[in-house]
Amino acid sequence: MVSHTTKGLSVSQMTKVAMLSVLSFVLIQFELIVPIFPGFLKIDASDLPALIAGFAMGPLAGIAVEAIKNMLHLFQTSTGGVGELANFLIGTAMVAPAALIYKHSKSRRTAMIGLIVGTVAMAAVGALANYFVLIPFYTNFMPIEAIVGMGTAVNASINSIETLVVFGIVPFNLFKGVVLSALTLVLYKHISPILSK
Repeated sequence: MVSHTTKGLSVSQMTKVAMLSVLSFVLIQFELIVPIFPGFLKIDASDLPALIAGFAMGPLAGIAVEAIKNMLHLFQTSTGGVGELANFLIGTAMVAPAALIYKHSKSRRTAMIGLIVGTVAMAAVGALANYFVLIPFYTNFMPIEAIVGMGTAVNASINSIETLVVFGIVPFNLFKGVVLSALTLVLYKHISPILSK
């Protein structure tokens, strides 16, 4: 029997990746503001399908979901693709190491370790992406003082780009990583039998 695969993913897996990518795209439409973080930082669950894909079918599948989600979102972009690129990098920073560690030894313990490593990686990449790419981009539309001021409004320690990243961006991505990790641990056990077929 011939195995129909393309770049490591079978036809069945590519179909599942496509479905999870659409779900991810739908989820990115529902953003929530978390009052303890600057107002421009909104949380969504669009990385959850990518994490589940990564755990079920390997890192490549998770990265593919991140890529397709952001390519679909390009049709709605207000950042000329800059936001989508950053979203892809930040999401992949969590999904890839988490899925890679879990693939090495599939157990609840390695899943938790992978999610912790992924959360830390996402916070680090998120800090770099915001400092070097996103915040400079948004200064084309809004004065830097206004952007920093959104951080100051929720945390008096934020008074510069650097403190915005350290006290705003990093804690936000750590919080987001914890939420995504908890959802993954709860949902993956129930969804994996379907994806593994």
